[in-house]
Amino acid sequence: MHVSRSFVLRATLSLGCLTVLLLPVDLSPQADNSQTPLIQTDNDIPDLQGNWSIATQTTLERPDRFAGRQSLTAEEASEIEAQVQARSRAADQPGDPERDAPPSGVNVGGYNAFWMDPGDRLAVIDGEVRTSIIIDPPDGQLPYNEQGRANHIAAMQMRESYDGPEVRPMGERCVVGFGSTAGPPKLPVAYNNLTQIVQTRDYVMLLAEMNHDARIIPLEGAMPNSPTNPWLGHSVGRYEGDTLVVETSHFHPQQTLRSSLRHRFYGSTDMHVVERFTRVSEDVILYQFKVTDPENYSQPWRGELPMNRSDDRLYEYACHEGNYAMPGILAGARRAEAEGQPYAPTYSGAPF
Repeated sequence: MHVSRSFVLRATLSLGCLTVLLLPVDLSPQADNSQTPLIQTDNDIPDLQGNWSIATQTTLERPDRFAGRQSLTAEEASEIEAQVQARSRAADQPGDPERDAPPSGVNVGGYNAFWMDPGDRLAVIDGEVRTSIIIDPPDGQLPYNEQGRANHIAAMQMRESYDGPEVRPMGERCVVGFGSTAGPPKLPVAYNNLTQIVQTRDYVMLLAEMNHDARIIPLEGAMPNSPTNPWLGHSVGRYEGDTLVVETSHFHPQQTLRSSLRHRFYGSTDMHVVERFTRVSEDVILYQFKVTDPENYSQPWRGELPMNRSDDRLYEYACHEGNYAMPGILAGARRAEAEGQPYAPTYSGAPF
């Protein structure tokens, strides 16, 4: 299980005789009026520091029902957000303690709504309520070429393999957060959507709440010609006026598929991502990105999201699937094989 912010804000939780205590992790400079701020905007360096949330109900690709529309009216957005909030309230209701056990083999589900924090608002950019994160191509869809679509399908089929821990997804193994939450490009997931930004004169750190993935980005450097491929790629940054620009490539081969509950994409190890962070108000950073990957896409594709200032703090992230649940996952697969039963459905192309 992944520990979410909705859990840690309660600081302690007793489950039977188990008590969990999580301590906050705060790497940003502490507020102290007697000290000079680490970054000053009057030094021509944009102040991006703090905790920012990318939680939103807006998905990477545009849903079919919004085809041909980049934005919604305020009335449409209010109706959708009200429905989302109503579903969340309904999901928070306690179950019937007298109910019968589910039939054998039925998926009983995972987290309930208590653990979820996907955001209950749609993304707003320049006063527009957006129907997708992708803005180019104009149809809001990933522009896969034939090879890219085949690579994506093959990667999704690989997710149904249980031959060993090495073939299981990165998030399941607690190596990196799932769904590209740390990026690049950064995308929202079901919970833990905060990013903490810390700036020095020579580096910028982007700390993702999910899995405490930290990208430490050197400024004014060249993309290294390195034989290694880090999990989150090699990043270099620079300032262009009031915008932080980060370029990233050389991704790890096991980071080709980025998949979450509501969106996914496939990218090669040579995928090139340019991110732009622009402070557009006291409480909002405009996050824009461009993905170039000729191996998988017929054209570069671009997206944008608001990063909204949050007063929430980042807490220690506890992920232990890779510690003790992995043997259970693999043992279940071996048991199913011995009984001649399928362990998981094959990929059908439908979202999880």
